[in-house]
Amino acid sequence: MTTTALLRERGFRNLYLGSAVSAFGAQVGYVALPLLALMELRAGPGEVGLLSALATISVLIVGLPAGAWIDRVRKRPLMIAADLGRAVLLASVPAAAWLGGLTMGHLYAVAALTGVGTLFFDVAAQSFVPRLVGRERLTEANSLLVGTNAAMDISGRSFAGVLVGAAGAPAAMLLNAAGYAWSAVFLRGVPALETARGTPPPPLAGQIAEGVRFVLGHATLRPIVLQGAMTNLGFPLYAALLPVLVVTELGHPEWVLGLYLAVGGVGTLAGSATAHHVGARLGRGRAVWIVSLITTPASLLVPLLDGGAWIWVSAAAWFVLTYRTGLNNVLLVSFRQRVTPDELLGRMNATMRLILMGAVGIGGLLAALIGELWGVRAALWTGALFMSLSWVPIAFSPLRAER
Repeated sequence: MTTTALLRERGFRNLYLGSAVSAFGAQVGYVALPLLALMELRAGPGEVGLLSALATISVLIVGLPAGAWIDRVRKRPLMIAADLGRAVLLASVPAAAWLGGLTMGHLYAVAALTGVGTLFFDVAAQSFVPRLVGRERLTEANSLLVGTNAAMDISGRSFAGVLVGAAGAPAAMLLNAAGYAWSAVFLRGVPALETARGTPPPPLAGQIAEGVRFVLGHATLRPIVLQGAMTNLGFPLYAALLPVLVVTELGHPEWVLGLYLAVGGVGTLAGSATAHHVGARLGRGRAVWIVSLITTPASLLVPLLDGGAWIWVSAAAWFVLTYRTGLNNVLLVSFRQRVTPDELLGRMNATMRLILMGAVGIGGLLAALIGELWGVRAALWTGALFMSLSWVPIAFSPLRAER
C-alpha cells in the first residue's frame, strides 16, 4: 500500500490535512512568540528562554496522568477539544496586544497552557494512528505526517519572518490560532473508530506505573528515550536564544531568522522523506545509529553563527542535524508504535513525551540561565556538547543490529 493510497482514504486524509494546517500555524507562532516578547515587551535573554521552557515544562506536571487518562477515552474528540482550546488561548495574545494590555505574564500563561493542549493532542494522535492505518503501514503514515510537518516548518517559519516584518508579531500569532481552528474542522471528518469503555477502568496510579515500567524496562524503548532526551536537551540551548543572537546581537532583520530556521525545516523534510529508503537499505535500527554518528559532529559548527558567511555555515550544520531529526522521527516513532500493545499506547506515548519534552523544557531553562550568566554563545556551545554525544545510547543498544 503506497502513501498515495493512504491519502485516498478519507479518514487519514483528514487527519493529514488537520496536521498540516495546525503545523503551519504553529511554526508561524514558533517564530512570532519570542519576537513579540522582544519587540513589544523588550524581553531579555532570560525572559525569552523562560518563555521557550514554559511551552514544554508543563509536560513534567501533567504528562503521566495524561497518558493513563488518554488510554481510557476516545481520541478524536479529545484532539478536537485540544485544537479549539489552543486556538482560543493564542487568539488572546493579539487581542491583548492590540488593546494595549499585553504582559510577559500573559505570554507565560499562554505558553504553558498551549503546551498542555499540545501534550494531550500529540499523545492522542500518536495513539490513534496505529488504529487508523494498521501497524503494517506505520512507516508510510509517519513519513507522510513527519514530512508534511517539516514542509510546514519551512513555509511557516519563512513566512513568519516576512509577516512579522510586514504586519507585526500579533498578526502572526492570530494566524497560529487560525491553524488550530482549521485543524479541528478537518478532524471532524476522521472516523471515530472507538467506543466508550464498558467496564470501570483500573486505578489511575497503577496504570501510570505500568506505563513507566513498560517504557524503561523495554530493550528497544529505553535507548530510544535516552537518545531523544539528550537531543531534546541540546536543541533548545540552540533554538531558544537564536532570536536574541540573530536579531538583537548581530542586528539581522527578522526574515534572516525565519530563513535560518526554515533551513532546519528543509533538513527535517529531507530526513523524513528518505527515512523509509535509508531504513530499507541499512536496516531501520542500524540506519538510526549510523546516521546519528555521521551527522552529530555538525553540532560543533552551529555555535559559530556570526555575520557574513558564518551564518550560512551554521545554517548548513543546522540542516545536517535536522536531517537526522526527520529520519529519527519516522523510524523511531514507528518502532515505538509497533512494539507497544494497543492498551498501552497512550501511556507509552505520554511517558516518552514526559521525558522528551521535559528535556526540551529543561534545555530552555538552561538556555535562560546560561544566557543570563555567561552569554548566548555559551548556551549554544553547551547545546553542541549534548548533541555531539546523543548517538551513544543507540550505538550500545540492540537497535544497532536491527535490520
